[in-house]
Amino acid sequence: MSVQVAAPAVELKELSGPMDKAAGPPCEPVSAHPPGHGMAAAPCPLPAPEREAALAPSCGERPPGGACPGLPPAAGKVPQASAMKRSDPHHPQHRHRDGSDSSGAAAEALVSPDGTVSEAPRTVKKIQFADQKQEFNKRPTKIGRRSLSRSISQSSTDSYSSAASYTDSSDDETSPRDKQQKNSKGSSDFCVKNIKQAEFGRREIEIAEQEMPALMALRKRAQGEKPLSGAKIVGCTHITAQTAVLMETLGALGAQCRWAACNIYSTLNEVAAALAESGFPVFAWKGESEDDFWWCIDRCVNVEGWQPNMILDDGGDLTHWIYKKYPNMFKKIKGIVEESVTGVHRLYQLSKAGKLCVPAMNVNDSVTKQKFDNLYCCRESILDGLKRTTDMMFGGKQVVVCGYGEVGKGCCAALKAMGSIVYVTEIDPICALQACMDGFRLVKLNEVIRQVDIVITCTGNKNVVTREHLDRMKNSCIVCNMGHSNTEIDVASLRTPELTWERVRSQVDHVIWPDGKRIVLLAEGRLLNLSCSTVPTFVLSITATTQALALIELYNAPEGRYKQDVYLLPKKMDEYVASLHLPTFDAHLTELTDEQAKYLGLNKNGPFKPNYYRY
Repeated sequence: MSVQVAAPAVELKELSGPMDKAAGPPCEPVSAHPPGHGMAAAPCPLPAPEREAALAPSCGERPPGGACPGLPPAAGKVPQASAMKRSDPHHPQHRHRDGSDSSGAAAEALVSPDGTVSEAPRTVKKIQFADQKQEFNKRPTKIGRRSLSRSISQSSTDSYSSAASYTDSSDDETSPRDKQQKNSKGSSDFCVKNIKQAEFGRREIEIAEQEMPALMALRKRAQGEKPLSGAKIVGCTHITAQTAVLMETLGALGAQCRWAACNIYSTLNEVAAALAESGFPVFAWKGESEDDFWWCIDRCVNVEGWQPNMILDDGGDLTHWIYKKYPNMFKKIKGIVEESVTGVHRLYQLSKAGKLCVPAMNVNDSVTKQKFDNLYCCRESILDGLKRTTDMMFGGKQVVVCGYGEVGKGCCAALKAMGSIVYVTEIDPICALQACMDGFRLVKLNEVIRQVDIVITCTGNKNVVTREHLDRMKNSCIVCNMGHSNTEIDVASLRTPELTWERVRSQVDHVIWPDGKRIVLLAEGRLLNLSCSTVPTFVLSITATTQALALIELYNAPEGRYKQDVYLLPKKMDEYVASLHLPTFDAHLTELTDEQAKYLGLNKNGPFKPNYYRY
């Protein structure tokens, strides 16, 4: 193909036998029907003081029949309305198939020879978790290499959180590095949590394909021609169902791929298993340690008989590792495609220092990536991540968002729409002015740190939230990061003996100060939306298509077109990516007439905006 640059299950267990009166009276049962339903209860003729004294004895001391003291004997024989209803086995509204009444208790009425109606001893039903004994007595039996996410406190290794992933299993403590796994074809060139989860992951990939029309269109157009034939791509991105669609598209275009994760928490284990089952060498699992993270990257790069010639990176860690450990590999690498603010920043630093020895494509600053993935995606996923981890309500909460770039703009818009009071911190006067014009108050973090309920970082910088800020935060303040880099929040400063870490949910930690104050830290300061929730598939389709076209462009570019520098994706390709997604909305583009095109000085087929145009 040539791209034209034109509630758990419960069981009811019966405890036979009457209630033990010696143990004290049970709670007074609430009648299943209000007074006046079917039959009115007899009024009590006693004055209020006497009536209170008469009602003082417990239910175990009442006269037979439950009559009110002071009534004539005939009245004492009148049964209560609730007892009469329970005594009728054929009453259609109050009798279940198992013989129990509408309150859930199997009760019957006994009639004495003198006609007095009383209630038979109840059969008590106790609600108990079916797997209560088995589940909560579980303890890890194998102690392998503990992941960083499970080594913070004892509670993080022993508790069974309600928010735990459904992929968790009893052998979580055994590192995938210590397991011997093979797929159905006998290959063991992968390292995932559990290869047996492949079938479930395959279903997730198929669902993602339905929301990624552009990649599916690329596959159809490349059935004959393989524009990536001979390409050997080593990738380091989030491993999700959407990434799997990209990887399989690259495979359909002729490329060979090896993949690792760019974040220790964002991998979907079942999707990684599905890719491994399909023959992709994948080295990633959710909850890697730092050592595991670099080991996985090394396994992707350092393999006998396979030399990468293209790099697809998210954050720059893969590029950094090759520069550090295998610099000679760059002799055969044709280009780097980078999609994050952090990674692009690293590339520009290399270029400025004269150390960038291959062309690189800056996908992050392409319009289709920046506007859609950074802005619209974060506008939706920030709420998703916070809700899943904290179950909080946003209305009236005071939030400070550090950074008003595209990610910050999306986060602020979503929180403002939910009724939050939003503050913004910025270093760039242009972005700061935009925040003011959008109705947000521009502040320094120190000015509001004592009063805010949520702190969100979106800068890509380091030490944006320091230990001094963390010490001054109010009790139960929520701290999270929406930027790629895990350096924005100084989490390392919290790993000290005087502070206690308590894992309360998956990716949710309470960090407790000696005086009892605690903050709620999400994903240990790493990317919130992909660590704790999901990202809209359609938005990722736009980003993934941009990445695929950038790889095709760099791989097929004639010698000399791209120097050893960092380039933006050509505007024509940006427009092409957008056009592939318009049919989803049944959208119809207007076409320029020849006269209009001549007047504007444009080609009728684009590009329609100059490179300096700011969307």
